[in-house]
Amino acid sequence: MYGIKLFFVLLLMVPILPAVSAASNANQERILDYPWDHSPITVYIDNTNVPEHYSPTYYTQIEKAMEYWEKGGNGNLKYKPVFEFVDSKDADIRIKWVENLESVEGAPSGVAGYASPTVSDGRFVRVDIVLEVGNYKGKAWRQYGDATMLSIAKHEFGHALGLGHSSNRRDIMYPEYELRDNINPLLLSKYGNVLRLASFAALAVLLYLGVSWLHSRKKRKTLEEKYFK
Repeated sequence: MYGIKLFFVLLLMVPILPAVSAASNANQERILDYPWDHSPITVYIDNTNVPEHYSPTYYTQIEKAMEYWEKGGNGNLKYKPVFEFVDSKDADIRIKWVENLESVEGAPSGVAGYASPTVSDGRFVRVDIVLEVGNYKGKAWRQYGDATMLSIAKHEFGHALGLGHSSNRRDIMYPEYELRDNINPLLLSKYGNVLRLASFAALAVLLYLGVSWLHSRKKRKTLEEKYFK
């Protein structure tokens, strides 16, 4: 029996909303209660054929997302997933990044990632996860920071584990998410030392000005007491 592709209820949109956290089972949809017939679930990450604005730090966010679900996630799974990285495209879950889903794959406006399961006989055969590295804010394109990428990865892994969307806005499986930060990870990795040095320099200048002001104030007070008694 040929596998069937599922594309519905698996998109994550961009609008800003409250931060995500655990939710009650009453608000949780499910695609399948037990989508995988084996453990561990193998994961392949394509970090070789990556878009221009891909950041190596995104790989770490995938690891954190996997750890999140292994530790219980939002509390709505009926089983405990175990993941294993493999260097094979035949893995159960395959992950790749694109520059922007709207421009690269013609996705609806605001979509930040999607999970596409292949289902056969009531089980997942494979899940392809596609994550974009940035989206448009107004007319300007903006790259995602690590915290935003982590939120997107957690959400799509939830789909890969059989969860649908939640109606609870504080649940990681709510179909919209909060832009968690606007720090460009490539800029941070390239100029991080310079930015930190500039921050220390600015702090030193502020401290110097503060000390100078206190010294001048004390000196003026001494002169006033001496000549204007």
